[in-house]
Amino acid sequence: MHPWHEIGLQIFAATNNPFKVTTADKISGGCINQAYRIVDGAQRYFVKLNTADSFSMFEAEAAGLMEIHQSHTLRVPLPVCCGQNNRYAWLVLEYLDINRSICGNAADFGIQLAAMHRVVSKQFGWIRNNTIGQTPQVNTLSANWVNFWRTYRLGYQLDLAKANGYRGKLQKMGEQLLLDLDPFFSGSVFTPSLLHGDLWSGNYSYDSSRNPVLFDPAVYYGDRETDIAMTELFGGFPANFYSAYRHDYPLDSGYNLRKVLYNLYHILNHLNLFGSDYQHQAEQMMNKLLAEIR
Repeated sequence: MHPWHEIGLQIFAATNNPFKVTTADKISGGCINQAYRIVDGAQRYFVKLNTADSFSMFEAEAAGLMEIHQSHTLRVPLPVCCGQNNRYAWLVLEYLDINRSICGNAADFGIQLAAMHRVVSKQFGWIRNNTIGQTPQVNTLSANWVNFWRTYRLGYQLDLAKANGYRGKLQKMGEQLLLDLDPFFSGSVFTPSLLHGDLWSGNYSYDSSRNPVLFDPAVYYGDRETDIAMTELFGGFPANFYSAYRHDYPLDSGYNLRKVLYNLYHILNHLNLFGSDYQHQAEQMMNKLLAEIR
């Protein structure tokens, strides 16, 4: 049985508005969680549902959405509540009329993302760990960006890959890359910017007023180039998104090489989540990077 009664009671406690789920429509598109639109008369909410051990993942996602919301830059669906029982965990969010067929203003999106990236912290990382997909993402606070990336991003994923049986060439190149990261960062200054953390085309859209909306974040504070790099990983964003962003907040000349290093994190994560189809791509990226420093 789905926990609609418990969710309705929790929404009531969070909003002080009685809510009894009368309709729960499953929404397609989620590859990790089940997604539903729940309705009680005029009230609607968006619900993510997963197994009970997903509660901490949902707590971290809610905190990440609030971190972006409190930056007053880009719109996100506001968290309402999250909870669990013996079988399920859930996250209830504000329901937004999002339509992926709407062509919003990508230039506005670029400018608003630049504004979000200007929200900074004193250290790299975040106050809590979260997940990238279903993989734990360690956000231990650090004053040094290169060490953070070496230890908590590439190193962490390479250790997971080793535990998953990906050894040999992948690990040998990975070990060499971890030892030789410094040249990719020389001559540049890095600021702990507020990041979405998982910014591919499936994690943004536009609302009914054509305003950009972000969702499914993996928030932390880091080099803003990591967000821009990921926008290029799976097909890219509209050209006017990039031109508006770069005009408002120009990128460093080292970005074109570092984006390969930054996207390697996500390809290694896909290798660990989805299997060996991503191994060749990860090795190609490592070859390209190592060739630059040999």
